[in-house]
Amino acid sequence: MLDFSTLQTSSEHPTAWAILLTVLFSFALSCLIVLTYDLTTKALNRPYHFLQSITLISILAAMVMSAVGDSLARGLGMLGALAIIRFRTTLRDPRNMTFMFASLAAGIACGVQGYIIAIIGTVVFCTGAFLLRFSPFHRKKDLIGNLRVELPPETNHNDILNKTILNFCSGLEVKQYQVKPERLVIRYNVKMKKNKAAWQLTKALQELNEVENVRLSFTSPAVEL
Repeated sequence: MLDFSTLQTSSEHPTAWAILLTVLFSFALSCLIVLTYDLTTKALNRPYHFLQSITLISILAAMVMSAVGDSLARGLGMLGALAIIRFRTTLRDPRNMTFMFASLAAGIACGVQGYIIAIIGTVVFCTGAFLLRFSPFHRKKDLIGNLRVELPPETNHNDILNKTILNFCSGLEVKQYQVKPERLVIRYNVKMKKNKAAWQLTKALQELNEVENVRLSFTSPAVEL
């Protein structure tokens, strides 16, 4: 049985056995984090390059911390070297950023040979992610769409149009009026009600006499920090 107590002290010259354990532990913990992300995320399209990055960045963090050791000079040199690199990749989803930091934290803990800290921290993090998966905080996002309606230019049915839209939407915002020689184009930002479907909205609008064309599209806006 592995005795972790013999591996809890940092050294400027770690043994090959300690380095191997560091890399293996960081890889195993990062794989657990990736599995947790894959099972708890709501995203339909899972970027596999991002999942691979979560796994590999933990190993890199462990390597950096093992190389630095207890040397202040090495730490300052490593800080200066990393400052030269320009990271231009943006993580637009705060949750993705959290999992990336979790993998970094696991790698750093393994790099300083704090294996118990790395294991307990990763297990608690993954358990918390699964608990939040079944909590009210994981409820479905509001369905927000862009609605485009074409009307005759002389029409005066805005009240009827807005009333019809509000029968299916809990929120309505006029985004743009565009008057053309042949028609009037109105663009809205709408938020669908929980018990209403998009096809019901488009069908109700198309049944209005003055409405010539209806287009409804939905986007999933990214959150930036």
